[in-house]
Amino acid sequence: MAVQYLCKVCRGHLNPKISIILAAAKISNRSHRGLILLNPDLGNYTTTTHPTFEIKKGEEYIYTCPICSAQLNSMKYLHMVRIIMIDENGKEFNIYFSGIAGEKCTYKIRGNKIEEKKGPDVKIYNKYFEVPLEDRKYL
Repeated sequence: MAVQYLCKVCRGHLNPKISIILAAAKISNRSHRGLILLNPDLGNYTTTTHPTFEIKKGEEYIYTCPICSAQLNSMKYLHMVRIIMIDENGKEFNIYFSGIAGEKCTYKIRGNKIEEKKGPDVKIYNKYFEVPLEDRKYL
C-alpha cells in the first residue's frame, strides 16, 4: 500500500496521483484562491499552482479540502494546517504544516508522540508539540 493523505473531516483521498491537492485562499483576500499541489515527501516543500494563482511568501492561507470544502487549518494550533497520513503499514498519523507561505516545517504525529519533524522553521512551532499534554490547553 502506498502512502495516503486524507482530509481530517471527510477522510477523502487528497493524493490521487503524485501530489497532495488542496484548495487555498489568502486570508487577507479570500478572492485570491486556487488549487495547490504539495509534494507528498515530508520535508520537500515544492509546490505547484496555476500561473495566475501566485503563493506569496509570508502570507497566511486558509487550506480547504477540495472534496468536502472543510477547513484544514488547525483551530488548536495557530498558523498550522492538519491532514491525515496513512503509511505503507496502515499506521495513521496527523501531519501538521505551516499555513504561512515560505515557512518550512512539518510534524508527523501519532497519538501524542512526535514521530518526525522536518524543516528549518520547526523551532517556531515546537512550543505546540513539545509542551506536556496537560499544559497544552494554556497555549
